[in-house]
Amino acid sequence: MKEAIVHAGPRVEIIDSPIPQPQAGQVVIKVAFSGSNPKDWKVPEWMTQTPPLNQGDDIAGTIHAVGDGVTEFKPGDRVAAFHEMLSPHGSYAEYAVAWAHTTFFLPQKTSFEEGAALPLAALTAAVGLYASNRLGLPQPWSPATKPIPLVIYGASSAVGTYTLQLALRSNIHPLICIAGRAQQHVENMIDRSKGDTIVDYRKGDEAIVQGIKDALNGKKLEYAYDAVSEKGSVQNLGRVLDAQSGTVTCVLPPPGGDWSAKWPGVPESIGQTSTNVGDVHKSVKDLGYVYSRYFTRGLEEGWFKAQPQEVVPGGLNGIQSALERLKDGTASAVKYVFKISETPGAGSGS
Repeated sequence: MKEAIVHAGPRVEIIDSPIPQPQAGQVVIKVAFSGSNPKDWKVPEWMTQTPPLNQGDDIAGTIHAVGDGVTEFKPGDRVAAFHEMLSPHGSYAEYAVAWAHTTFFLPQKTSFEEGAALPLAALTAAVGLYASNRLGLPQPWSPATKPIPLVIYGASSAVGTYTLQLALRSNIHPLICIAGRAQQHVENMIDRSKGDTIVDYRKGDEAIVQGIKDALNGKKLEYAYDAVSEKGSVQNLGRVLDAQSGTVTCVLPPPGGDWSAKWPGVPESIGQTSTNVGDVHKSVKDLGYVYSRYFTRGLEEGWFKAQPQEVVPGGLNGIQSALERLKDGTASAVKYVFKISETPGAGSGS
């Protein structure tokens, strides 16, 4: 099979590899579409001691084979899945491996393109919002009964989009959404009648801070989801979160890469947590299992929708140009996905 290896740069190398076999608790998926994420170019540059590998983690396709103990899925099922990061057999290939607990059915009305835009970012949103050692907000099936102001920084990003949709399902309002040129994407989801609003980050840090304060209208801010976690976003939140009870969760580690470190320029009394989606394969496996299945229900019922997608031509050969656009900031409110069958030589053998 054809497989793409991502090097620093980013530079993508297409190689021939054998079709993987599932271990107990795993599934092998014939990949129809793969999605990309900013980490796909960042990891090779940040983790220079890690050998280059297939960085794809968003899978959409059909079950090819199941490992021992897997009873929920069978060959031919339409699924999406979150591949375990930094492990072999990622989604940048004709066949990929995922753990069954982070695999979920795709309704017939949900396309593979949409499916490829979901797993990593949607699970990141769920972990940050609901894990007890992150924000620990009310679950969608036990929604909030009183106002809970929440700032979503980077609301038009993939993680921000899913954070916003899940927060709405949890009846969390007012939602104060930090966004830029993709504000209409956010506007289409929020509920202005409940105090939800948008603050334009392009106006600068002082305007962001003041915009959040204005939106709070005197209310205390105790929760912030930072789906950006760079370029001063955490420090801006540190200026508006309640000094005693405020908590921010961040999708990137502080400068230096230590997930347990404190962010500079943020008051010590403000709670700081890190949302690493890889924990659904470690410390929050149950949350990953439950929300993977909940996404299927949300897609079927229509309240949960995939981030808009752009199919990059060329299959695996399109990955490098997409990662370059993610690196230079060209992407806005869009998920780059790849139709694997368009890869030259795809389908020619194992």
